Amino acid sequence: MHKAFSFIILTFNEEQHLPRLLSSIKALNAPIFILDSGSTDHTLEIAESYGATVKAHPFENHPKQWDYAIKTFEVNTPWTIGLDADQIVTPELFELLKNFNEDSYKDTDGIYFNRKNFFKGKWIKYGGYYPKYLLKMFRTGVGFSDTNENMDHRFVVPGKTAIWKKGHILEENLKENEISFWITKHNRYSDLVAQEEIERMNALRQQTTQPKFFGDPYQRMAFLKRMWWNMPRFVRPFLYFTYRMIFQLGIFDGKTGIIFHFLQGFWFRIIVDIKIEEQLKKSRK
Repeated sequence: MHKAFSFIILTFNEEQHLPRLLSSIKALNAPIFILDSGSTDHTLEIAESYGATVKAHPFENHPKQWDYAIKTFEVNTPWTIGLDADQIVTPELFELLKNFNEDSYKDTDGIYFNRKNFFKGKWIKYGGYYPKYLLKMFRTGVGFSDTNENMDHRFVVPGKTAIWKKGHILEENLKENEISFWITKHNRYSDLVAQEEIERMNALRQQTTQPKFFGDPYQRMAFLKRMWWNMPRFVRPFLYFTYRMIFQLGIFDGKTGIIFHFLQGFWFRIIVDIKIEEQLKKSRK
């Protein structure tokens, strides 16, 4: 049993994805904890066949579900790795984890992994989607879930971080090969984002991560998010989509990639702005 780290994974009807992920980390022999939110397929059977410790908890949003998982599971290793069920650890990242030397990270609280995102079988290489660094590994009892976010989930650590540029996690949600699933999912997400932004307007939410353009990947993201919130609604989706397509070379992702950038960078953003406007009008009545 690997003594340096444990894995925590969230699931809900992930029989398509979970075997891929668990197969990619099985040989690390690390403890695996899975928090499920009511799966009705074979997810739980798959989890148990890999020796995972499984618990259940009703789902509200990703940040709160991660918060519950981190606080509930009895992780006895010094490090925790949080992965999504639709992700896979590549052989290169596997080797980094296999050879992980805790003594080399005594002053480090968190480690960023590099992610490759796929849509309909296509690697989204441009449009700001690669490289994409996500803090996935953190000191147990030190890292926490940022519950000031309503949809985007991220782990936060108070101290120094490191970035692993080599090795990747591959992320591909096979359910999204059906565009109706993608639209339904992101329509639901747009409700959460619109609600969150209105709460930020009313000073009911604060940024957990310090906005800093030249900081670590999450500090830079916090800086860009703050810029986004200050931009005029309905204009910002056009500006963002243009920036992704032209300045971040999204056009080179080809037909499938352009569809993704349009849906994620424009359609989703303008739906959020419409819902914000609708909620603000209701509150004025």
